[in-house]
Amino acid sequence: MNDLIQTFAVYALPILFAITLHEAAHAYAAKYFGDNTAFSLGRMSLNPIRHIDPVGTLLIPIILFFVGSPFLFGYAKPVPVEYGNLRNPKRDMAWVALAGPAANLVMALMWMVLAVLLTAWQGVDEYFMRMAQAGIITNLVIFAFNLFPVPPLDGGRIMFSLLPHRLALRYAQLEPYGFFIVMGLAFMKVLNYWMVPVMTAANAALAVAISPLTFLLS
Repeated sequence: MNDLIQTFAVYALPILFAITLHEAAHAYAAKYFGDNTAFSLGRMSLNPIRHIDPVGTLLIPIILFFVGSPFLFGYAKPVPVEYGNLRNPKRDMAWVALAGPAANLVMALMWMVLAVLLTAWQGVDEYFMRMAQAGIITNLVIFAFNLFPVPPLDGGRIMFSLLPHRLALRYAQLEPYGFFIVMGLAFMKVLNYWMVPVMTAANAALAVAISPLTFLLS
């Protein structure tokens, strides 16, 4: 039981930051492309309290952790976006959606840099290294999960933006069922066939990006 509590303590901060900055990035991108809805409601904020959803941010990750799920993921309160306010709604929707996963990729890079620095330093408490590793995996999971191309996930929004108008409208009709589709695929472990390749590719790209630092400190 103590091991579970310690592991949860290691993951708590990375998960909180990953979800908070993901949503704040959506809000910033929406404002940049012409919609001030999230900004006016105070959602373009790094204050986690403004983004926490009791079920998605707390309950679901805790349940997945204690049932031994290979992936921990969750979600915050969705950032409200009035797509009609965007300068080019169908095109800009993709950029607003992509901003969240992009923020997670950047955070994974930052945690990876921290892990390299901690490895180079002597006498650093193992707790901080475990937290850095948790930050990498957490952000890669959220990155890959949110890019899964089913609405209302970010990948679904991007797919809607890329599809021709008629197909996009039909595709959008999946949205009321999207959450149940994704949860079903996750529990049947079918989602792993998406998650593992995307996470592996992203991790490899980040490793290449920090390879000069790794070389200097080796």
